[in-house]
Amino acid sequence: MGEMKVSNSATRIVASTFGILAGLLGLEHGYFETLQGNSAPGGIYILAMGPPCQTTKAWHACEPAMTIIPSYFISGAVAILVSCIVIIWAAACVQRKHGGLILIVLSILQLIVGGGFIPVVFGIIAGIVGTRIHKPLTWWRNHLQVHTRSFLAVLWPWSLVVFMLWSSAEWILGYYFNELLLNLALFTMLITLGLVLLTVLTAFAHDIQRQAASLQIISLSG
Repeated sequence: MGEMKVSNSATRIVASTFGILAGLLGLEHGYFETLQGNSAPGGIYILAMGPPCQTTKAWHACEPAMTIIPSYFISGAVAILVSCIVIIWAAACVQRKHGGLILIVLSILQLIVGGGFIPVVFGIIAGIVGTRIHKPLTWWRNHLQVHTRSFLAVLWPWSLVVFMLWSSAEWILGYYFNELLLNLALFTMLITLGLVLLTVLTAFAHDIQRQAASLQIISLSG
């Protein structure tokens, strides 16, 4: 099984989706940074959204980020450029040899030019998942019980759909009910992390089931 050539479709979809999301969030950070003009940040730690945004009063904390570029506008422009590359790579190239590792490197680059802290998390997760696209997922097969794998496989792709709906709903809720999301910050973060983990696990479980079905067909045909 270790020598079996595989292409995990669900794993690839998760890697691409999370990577594209990282790029889109980076684009947003970059856009708001360009609005602050050519002024110089006070340090490497910045807020993508400038005044009148206040970190303690906005559910998104004014989108904290970091940059090594001493200009908000240039940093934002570079962040937009790198974010576009992240999106293209995640959508079209993450399945290539070393595609996941390259996505991780691009995500870190996106971070240091002003792309934000949250996007790099999604980008690195996407890259790690991307390294499993052509792997037999042996570790997961050995550590997930058969019944657990079967249950998780049934949840694919609905786990991804729920994650995307939740991600959209969080921004809508934040826009209309800022105070509510401020008070529920820890709770919403746990929901997001839980859905990310669930989405990855259901994708792995689905691909493991497909691999098992393919082996069974090969065995019967032989």
